Order: sequence, then C-alpha cells, then structure tokens
Amino acid sequence: METLERSAASEAWALIAQLFTSQRTRFLAIASEFDLAPAQLGALKALDPEDPLPMRELAQALACDNSNVTGIVDRLEARGLVERRASTDDRRVKMLVVTEAGKDLRRRVKARMEEPPEALKRLAPEEQVLLRDLLRKAMSRT
Repeated sequence: METLERSAASEAWALIAQLFTSQRTRFLAIASEFDLAPAQLGALKALDPEDPLPMRELAQALACDNSNVTGIVDRLEARGLVERRASTDDRRVKMLVVTEAGKDLRRRVKARMEEPPEALKRLAPEEQVLLRDLLRKAMSRT
C-alpha cells in the first residue's frame, strides 16, 4: 500500500511540475503579448499600484541585485509605466510609483494571467471544484 501511495504522490508531483513548466511558458508568452521582458512583467506584478515601493524592496521581491532592478525600472519608466520619486522620509531613497498607464497595463496583464490554462478548462466544472478542493487541502497547514 505504501508503495502505491508513494507512486501516486510521485506521479501527482510530476504532473504538478509539468503544469508549472507550462505556466512558465505561458508567462513568457503573456509578457511578449504586452511587449514586456519577463523581468519587467515580474516587477510590474510585484508593485502595488496604491502603495509606492522602495527600489531595494523591489529587488528583494524579485530576488535580484539593485543594479538589475535599476535596468528593469529604467525600461518601465521609459514606457511611462512607473515613476521614480524621492521618499518623503529620506530623499536618497527612490520610491517606485505605478502611473495610470502602468495601472491599466497591470490590470490587463492580471486579467490575462488569471485566465485558467487550457489544461484546466478541459476539466468538467465538478472536476475543477474537486481539483481546487484537493489543492487547498494539500496546501493547508492543518
């Protein structure tokens, strides 16, 4: 029984890994649709349109160097999607503010990203509910 359970768990994990891989491919395609580099899309998603973020915190969120974030932000700023502003607390700190154009693009990207992939759309509605419930159960800490 233990071998069968382990085998089912291993197969489930392999299938989840395939889904992750296809999602990565989808992420790259969506970035391309909006003429964004993947890092730019990641930055735009990480920024809260209502709460300016220091550049160093964006670097932490993206797990990259400050110098990399500078280049990413330069390109977003050149497209009018974000602005750098001096912090009111410390003028040396640059805060990133999402512009109206950035908010609009972010909404459109978010809508695209939230569309379920074809693999999930092929499931019957009751199968989608079952999958959701099983994933919730697997992800719960209790």
